[in-house]
Amino acid sequence: MTPASSHATIVGGGLAGCEAAFQLALRGVDVTLVDQKPGARTPAQTTDHLGELVCSNSMRGAALVNAVGLLKEELRRAGSLVLACADATRVPAGGALAVDRDAFACLMTAKVREHPRIRVESAVVDAVPDASPERPVILATGPLTGDALASDLARAVGVTSLAYYDAIAPIVAADSIDLTRVFRQSRWGKGSATPEGGKRDATLLGDEAYINCPFDEAGYRAFVQAIVGAEKVAPRAFEEARYFEGCLPIEVMASRGEMTLAFGPMKPVGLTDPTTGRRPFAVVQLRQEDEAATAYNLVGFQTRMTHPEQARVLRLIPGLEACEIQRFGSVHRNTFVDAPACLDERMQLLVRPGVHLAGQLTGVEGYVESAASGWICAVLLAQSLHGLPFTPPPATTALGGIRTHLMRRSPGYQPSNITWACLPPHENRRMKKRDRYAVLAERALADIDGWLAAAPLARVQQG
Repeated sequence: MTPASSHATIVGGGLAGCEAAFQLALRGVDVTLVDQKPGARTPAQTTDHLGELVCSNSMRGAALVNAVGLLKEELRRAGSLVLACADATRVPAGGALAVDRDAFACLMTAKVREHPRIRVESAVVDAVPDASPERPVILATGPLTGDALASDLARAVGVTSLAYYDAIAPIVAADSIDLTRVFRQSRWGKGSATPEGGKRDATLLGDEAYINCPFDEAGYRAFVQAIVGAEKVAPRAFEEARYFEGCLPIEVMASRGEMTLAFGPMKPVGLTDPTTGRRPFAVVQLRQEDEAATAYNLVGFQTRMTHPEQARVLRLIPGLEACEIQRFGSVHRNTFVDAPACLDERMQLLVRPGVHLAGQLTGVEGYVESAASGWICAVLLAQSLHGLPFTPPPATTALGGIRTHLMRRSPGYQPSNITWACLPPHENRRMKKRDRYAVLAERALADIDGWLAAAPLARVQQG
């Protein structure tokens, strides 16, 4: 075990902070968990409990053919506090894992406070605490990190590496795109997906950077009307509807005039539809989301439409009539760093050795993903404090996929839920999607079991 003087400070008593504190304590590290409650609360918090769920009681799908279902099962096998408490306070929710929020938070609070290696303090932290590799700090203050602490963090990482508002575009599964209705081409590029004869061939998409979904005029105008008329998620009371002009929700742009989108993210300039030889009236561009090209991002399509309305409206896009939406778009207040540029392989700030980040502050989305990031951060930190070799979860697992997201460099890094695009794809793209996901889940569970059995401090006895 670590020396008796080994100690870590964790700031933030949400899911990531509590999970990290509990896992470090299990691995022989004394922890001071600093939470601002009951002295202060974020606008989203209503109780003084640790591990409070503020937006929903759902932890989403439980089936292993869902990436988040796989992540939950891996966390169960890994001894996650959050999953143990969720399972103990579960309420009926069909195929999802939903909990009694009050019972869940009460149980989380009790488990954390009862552990002899964890001391809970109440204080508002306005600056990144002093830290060193021997006396580390984990910041897990969530999307509503206080202004003073966020400003201090911004000074440390550089203001361009910290975002205060989160605009997320939808992601669709690559194999759900009708390739006979789209073409691959970069603006002003010469690439084409269409062979001579003018008919698209789904096997000949070319190697240009974007997939283009072309609209004629009538289709475009109908699409704009559908966006304008769609039901939107109302901002919460603490979310002032201030948007950056560079990443406006599509419904805000559409409301400014029928042609606004055609001169914005749907502009067709520099593109030629190979089937017509002409520029489309408008296009939706899809950009590759992962190295294996299993998922694509809808460029510029951040939105506040409700999830059912997104599913309806986005399927009006040529080529996406039967699309599988892996991540829905959203716009909400958030604080997160550009993790691939700011964090090392142990989730430690490159510019501040000893300061680690976990939870939504790193750019993960969702309750389960936040808990997972706290678990990963704690285990990797415990390995370091014990002087053991760095041994992260395999990339083929959902826990490894969380790390893949945090390390994957891309222009305009954005928060994300766990998706299958975070894992290496199955080699047989012709296999039915559900069967392919089942095989990936089976591989992941075998790999996580092997890793938990062999990796230093991956699995410890609770008691």
